[in-house]
Amino acid sequence: MARGTAPRTGSVAAALMVFLSLPAGAFGAVVAVGAEAVDRQTQAALAMDAHPDRGGRLFAQYCSKCHGSRALGDAKRLIPALAGQRHAYLVRQLANFAGSQRDSSAMQHAVVSRSALQSPQAWTDIGAYLNGLPNGSPLTTGPGRDLERGSAVFAAHCIACHGGDAGGDDDGFVPSLRHQHYAYLNAQMRKLAQGYRHNLDEDFMRFLGGLEERDMSATADYLSRMTGPRTDRKEMRDDGVVVD
Repeated sequence: MARGTAPRTGSVAAALMVFLSLPAGAFGAVVAVGAEAVDRQTQAALAMDAHPDRGGRLFAQYCSKCHGSRALGDAKRLIPALAGQRHAYLVRQLANFAGSQRDSSAMQHAVVSRSALQSPQAWTDIGAYLNGLPNGSPLTTGPGRDLERGSAVFAAHCIACHGGDAGGDDDGFVPSLRHQHYAYLNAQMRKLAQGYRHNLDEDFMRFLGGLEERDMSATADYLSRMTGPRTDRKEMRDDGVVVD
């Protein structure tokens, strides 16, 4: 259910000018740069040509130790699968970690603090590589005892942003929740409800905070069983109903 604030819209040229105006060494350390700066850096990264082959080498060197050689994560350590995740979302999260808009001591001190991973070019390269990887399935699922409840919660509260197939939005800033470990989804929903990410929509945090633990577990279990290719986004009416 992770939903960060999407980068503000604007011309690519303007985003690039902002990025190029940043002082030399602006990415030389992991510092809190603020949500607006992270937005600008994300837009700058997405305006660059992505090189998946270069991203693959960076991932193998700096990320595969935790996320695995095929980027399928580790359910026991609550490390997410990243294979097939949306490119824009991945870039945004790397920018969030680098700008201390998302907390993770492992990511901030052992990954994005590396000089090779401090540039927006590296973020878009890694994002492109991961987006092109095949989804791994099956991943770990939950107990399977409350799937109807999970399906109902997802249909009522999540489909408007994540899509009927949980594949994310058309722009790519809302993550795909498919092909993800149950334990990771379950843990993240609880952390998000507790304000774990600094730039979340307040209404979204209140919604998660109002869910019962059973609702969270059931929804995570339901989502963990979503496999197969992502389908095209259906049209949606203003009231949130998905139609053909």
